[in-house]
Amino acid sequence: MIRTWQITHHGPKELHFPNASSLDAVTRQLPQGYYTTFRTYDSCTRVVGLKAHFRRLPHADASLLRRSLRLLLEPYRPGEARVRLMETRDGKCYISIEPLKLPPTEVYERGVRVETVTLQRTNPREKSTAFIGASEAERKKIAQRGIFEALLVKNGRILEGMTSNFFYVRDDVLHTARRGILLGVTRTMVIRAARGMGVEVRYKPLKVDQLPAVDEAFITSSSRGIVPVVQIDDVTVGEGRVGALTKQLSAAYEAYVRKKAETI
Repeated sequence: MIRTWQITHHGPKELHFPNASSLDAVTRQLPQGYYTTFRTYDSCTRVVGLKAHFRRLPHADASLLRRSLRLLLEPYRPGEARVRLMETRDGKCYISIEPLKLPPTEVYERGVRVETVTLQRTNPREKSTAFIGASEAERKKIAQRGIFEALLVKNGRILEGMTSNFFYVRDDVLHTARRGILLGVTRTMVIRAARGMGVEVRYKPLKVDQLPAVDEAFITSSSRGIVPVVQIDDVTVGEGRVGALTKQLSAAYEAYVRKKAETI
């Protein structure tokens, strides 16, 4: 069940929507603006990169949001939650919360299929709610086909996922795009974890025609962490199973976020 509140200095005011089947469904029913989504850790008491998530809302009061989160997350303990913060263009703030439901274990153990699309963000650096509406048809399309995620391609280069950032491994070097993408909070944490392991990181988008040369690939998001990718379009990634470096990075990332997650 998804619950949503408008955040004011007088306290949270719960709202009810005709369609609250998903966070995206709720977001589409609010005026356009900005948003950010994340999961909690340690019984809804900590969040990875919380300050960075707050910065995605240009005019939001971070202290007010912290107080509101502590209050609204209380009923979800001792479990975990998935949270979306939204700010409309006129400065109104909202919080939507649902119990955390991670992808099935086999997603992490076996990897997923993704496909490339030419859909683009108007402003890649801005996490705008307008993109949720613009990408709705594509989301439904890939879900019906059993595709886990769509990768956004521009000028023949894979930049990012529709709801994630994209990484690939070639010759033991980790690559990811730096320009023309949304700089995800989890993306930053993965890069730090990789460098902490001594892994070389290069900022270079993958050309679609170079897919057969990729050894490993994965996508990242705040709610799902690192999700291995074993097939892109009709091309099998590496040996078609989760790669060794992806496994090592997943373990390092989990250790990193457990240590670095911020107290709400």
